[in-house]
Amino acid sequence: MTPFVSLEGKRALVTAGTRGAGAATVALFEELGARVLTSARSKPEALPDEQFFAADLTQAEGCTALAAAVRERLGGVDIIVHMLGGSSAPGGGYEALSDQEWQKELDLNLMPAIRLDRELVPEMQARGSGVVIHVTSIQRELPLPEATTAYAAAKAALSTYSKSLSKQVSPNGVRVVRVSPGWIESESSVDLARRLAAEHGVDVEQGKQMIMDSLGGIPIGRPSKPAEVASLIAFLASDRAGTITGTEYVIDGGTVPTA
Repeated sequence: MTPFVSLEGKRALVTAGTRGAGAATVALFEELGARVLTSARSKPEALPDEQFFAADLTQAEGCTALAAAVRERLGGVDIIVHMLGGSSAPGGGYEALSDQEWQKELDLNLMPAIRLDRELVPEMQARGSGVVIHVTSIQRELPLPEATTAYAAAKAALSTYSKSLSKQVSPNGVRVVRVSPGWIESESSVDLARRLAAEHGVDVEQGKQMIMDSLGGIPIGRPSKPAEVASLIAFLASDRAGTITGTEYVIDGGTVPTA
């Protein structure tokens, strides 16, 4: 029986594919038949050398080196998943955000996608096919003023950039799609729940509930699993989604209260 979704023979780049939803995406893409290259600053022991390229994508030189590795190892790319993102900004609202903190958020959450697209998308256009998936965040619509102002603004910029790119390159056969997760139950988010639990003298499940409460609640009562986010990305990257471009898919358990 032919599988519903197949990535057989596809060449894929997944940034930040060593943990959480990124690692789940790499694993699923491989299961579906793709050849995958991923990147981070350091390689986990379990990841094969041929599947990994060490690069600091917050720097222009790191993006250039990764694009060269894509050409050398894969001979080009059919699917790009921009998974890289996160925040190290301090709490305290807008007053705590120096120019340096703003630049760090933009260098992590916006510029790597722009630089890698600039390197690799022209080859997709010339070939007349390809898929680019930008992983944004519901924070672009639902920022937490105390802690995520700069991160949310950077993800909003990524979303706007993605929409503009889709309008430019879709006539050349290149689809550009956004995936907007809410809270994902990754290793780092569970660590946060543990820290909150320890600080407040409660158990880890109550720590998780504190995170959900800070988001205004999650109607389904739990965060998304990394594998669930990966499944959405795999479908959008596949030929089954052949007419989907220029739009955003939210996967947040109903966190965002409006459509």
